Amino acid sequence: MAQYSQAKLGQLWQVFTPLLNAFVYFLIFGMLIGGRGGMDNQEYIPFLVIGVFIFTFTQQSVLSGVKSISGNLGLVRALHFPRASLPISFSLQQLQQLLYSMVVLVIIVVCFGHLPGWSWFLVIPVLALQLLFNVGLAMIMARLGSSTPDLVQLMPFVLRTWMYASGVMFPLRYMVQKAEDVPLWMADVLSANPAAVYMDLVRYAMIDGNYHDSVPMTTWWWALGWAVVVGVGGFVYFWKAEERYGRG
Repeated sequence: MAQYSQAKLGQLWQVFTPLLNAFVYFLIFGMLIGGRGGMDNQEYIPFLVIGVFIFTFTQQSVLSGVKSISGNLGLVRALHFPRASLPISFSLQQLQQLLYSMVVLVIIVVCFGHLPGWSWFLVIPVLALQLLFNVGLAMIMARLGSSTPDLVQLMPFVLRTWMYASGVMFPLRYMVQKAEDVPLWMADVLSANPAAVYMDLVRYAMIDGNYHDSVPMTTWWWALGWAVVVGVGGFVYFWKAEERYGRG
């Protein structure tokens, strides 16, 4: 949050930044490259904005997690408290920011003709599962970042690659089918990655159209599996090094 403390618009940049990113992606992938997969603006723009906001939730949780220990060594060394509270609190902070941003997201989705329905309530369990996944991933990165501070410099490149492989700006199956040298099974693999899973479920809940109908019900099982495996596994992995944080 401190990164926007000197800006005149302050924390509004937490919303403006993903919106501006979505605008840039729309120009490049929606207009120049033609990666919208047959969707018109009424469907593609909500598809894109949802993807950017939901991926940003995970992205920022990871970036906050990787420096949650290494960036707070003074606090870690001075006080005795559960170290897991640091990556957890940063992930909750990102959830709070996402919920503020959801107001803008809802306005955009409604303006493009996707009116609220019962399916919108599915966003609640999706975000709950994504939060559990984010917390686990943030704790994994916190432990790695505590012993390898240079990981902070590497993560933006890793996350950018993950973003392109998750279909934030384009439907994955369409792009795989469009690429002649990529096997079709690769679409299933890419669609099962956690970032794609949580984006697809929020898109399924909030927008209508062909993409909504293309999201398989097995996506819910992937969402649950990733949340449990990474959430629980991340906590155990972080906890095993509890006594070593801040030493050395």
